Amino acid sequence: MLTRLYRNLPNLLSAFRVLLAPFVAAAILNGRTPAALAMLAAAGLSDLLDGYLARRMGVSSRLGSYLDPLSDKFLLVTVYLCEGLAGRLPAWLVALVLGRDLLILAMAAYAMAAVQVRQFPPSFWGKLSTVVQIVVALIVLADGGRVLDRGLVLATVSVVTAWSGIHYVRYAAAALRVLLRQRAIDGGAGRG
Repeated sequence: MLTRLYRNLPNLLSAFRVLLAPFVAAAILNGRTPAALAMLAAAGLSDLLDGYLARRMGVSSRLGSYLDPLSDKFLLVTVYLCEGLAGRLPAWLVALVLGRDLLILAMAAYAMAAVQVRQFPPSFWGKLSTVVQIVVALIVLADGGRVLDRGLVLATVSVVTAWSGIHYVRYAAAALRVLLRQRAIDGGAGRG
């Protein structure tokens, strides 16, 4: 029992972030900023810990490779939606962040269903976008939406988010072309 728990600890930490999302949402929407920040700090710590434990203990799993980034995105989208509903972020920015993530999920679903691609390595731009989105969400949450240079902050997060979405689309399209070309070559060679 303990061995099984030990091996699944990174996945349990990822699941913790998903379970934490409604509580973070309630705290943001009810103006309980210290509670929301504390829960987000716990979520951040669990994210660092699950990756460390998976590598250190050698218990990485296929489930974890999907659950970890999905739980991070679920929590981040929850924060953006709630900050938008609370009037701390403009609706267009919330739509941009949500739209980018939905686009990437749709592309991943298509890749899994149509061409059986199972690995979706994160890009530098995707990672940078996530970091910028997290920093902006925390800044906006901590200062109640009164960011000192709101224009620069909003411009930065919107440009990085949009560019990472464009980058993912271009990367996915190029990878799909290569995969389909390779399958055509493999299929043609098998008939000869």
